[in-house]
Amino acid sequence: MDFKKMIEDSNNGEGLLRIIQESVPGREITLAHIISSPKPIVYRKLGLNPNIDFDKAAIGIIKMTPAEAAVIASDIAVKTADVYLGFVDRFSGTLIITGRISAVEASLNEIVNYCNREMGYNTCKITKR
Repeated sequence: MDFKKMIEDSNNGEGLLRIIQESVPGREITLAHIISSPKPIVYRKLGLNPNIDFDKAAIGIIKMTPAEAAVIASDIAVKTADVYLGFVDRFSGTLIITGRISAVEASLNEIVNYCNREMGYNTCKITKR
């Protein structure tokens, strides 16, 4: 019996499909990226402060699970280097930081290393553009 036939049979022939999607948070960082010297429009669209020196600025983005770990990551970020918290979401696990390129890079490196070393997270490579 093929999969489509099983779905139709389980729905009593109504042709409706019910999909249950679950998020099972592991301990991982799935995205760590640095945007170097972004254009002012990027700051404005993200709701970040556009009144900075863009030539030496950067935006750092991290996505992690469980989502509450973004709070820990934000603490690590501001204690590691002179960065600003642009956005922290403890429900989605997203953290956006801004600052000088070297400061953002140092903060992301420390977050990824700490989460891997101390918390046993699976981590991704930090990408930069």
